Amino acid sequence: MCGIIEIIIDPARCYMRNQKPPFEITNQMIDYVAEIAELVGKLSAVASLSANPMLRRSNRIRTIHGSLAIEQNTLSLEQVTAVLNGKHVLAPPKDIAEVKNAYEIYERLDELDPYSVDDFLTAHGIMTRGLVEESGVFRSRPVGVVDSEGHVLHFGTLPQYVPALVTELLDWTKTSEVHMLIRSCVFHYELELIYPFADGNGRVGRLWHTLLLSKWNPAFAWLPVESIIHDRQQEYYAAINASNDTGESTIFIEFMLSAIKASLIEAISTSDEMSDGKMDKATLRWNKIQEYLKTHDYIMNADVRELCGVSAATANRILSSFVKERKLSKYREGGHWAYSMQSYGRLQ
Repeated sequence: MCGIIEIIIDPARCYMRNQKPPFEITNQMIDYVAEIAELVGKLSAVASLSANPMLRRSNRIRTIHGSLAIEQNTLSLEQVTAVLNGKHVLAPPKDIAEVKNAYEIYERLDELDPYSVDDFLTAHGIMTRGLVEESGVFRSRPVGVVDSEGHVLHFGTLPQYVPALVTELLDWTKTSEVHMLIRSCVFHYELELIYPFADGNGRVGRLWHTLLLSKWNPAFAWLPVESIIHDRQQEYYAAINASNDTGESTIFIEFMLSAIKASLIEAISTSDEMSDGKMDKATLRWNKIQEYLKTHDYIMNADVRELCGVSAATANRILSSFVKERKLSKYREGGHWAYSMQSYGRLQ
């Protein structure tokens, strides 16, 4: 199928311009859009992210960690936090640079025009500064796109067609009357197919998705949707693969809307916990952890997720808070972080 996102292997193949990206609006999408709109209203009622700098920074750090971890950055959430707090972290210089670059461009999110090719290239230039040869410019060579396991997803558009296709995609995103929640997902998928850069496509695509959402509602500038994607990384790639197979982005849109919904549910839960009327939720979680540790030497993130019915990111936040309160000690067990109520000196 020819269209704005056609994967052009042979220059002799048709090159159609000004085409609507192929996707269907399903009942599931309509339900998600309604649910997300309702959740945004609830979030606005229980909290103001703009008035809570600590929560904003925490979410921004989780966003950066999630987006970079998808691209095999090795830094943990704690290490990303330490880097951004100016502390020394023993890690590959490339991974540290990725964190600093990503933080810089996310902090400049409100300066970016989501429909500007120049701003799009500027964002890539900051995100990949000092890391790739072709930073801030469209790629000059053909590429194949692979997932985290090395499986070929598709071949990127030939480089001579990239600038025109990106321009058309941005123009469509600007002028389409489709709801922005759906439109932003379409953009995310189409950009992945075009694959405009030699490296950094995923990071910039997720950044731009967040930017587009933030223009619909400013709260999305601070919601860690990328963290949810990281938690559901295999589903993310499966949705891309399935959409590639069908030749349209419908499946990917539905997946992304579900991730956006999940990020809002988590944000509302976090805001509830921070209000005085919800403090006993933390006590309830602590009681569950204490009960678990009566019969186990330690507890891990996965255990907290099961006990409390929360995501991996929320479980990490729960455990980190109890470490800070010196209720738990933290140490390595079998290559993973473990937590116990034994001597705090065991930490590290």
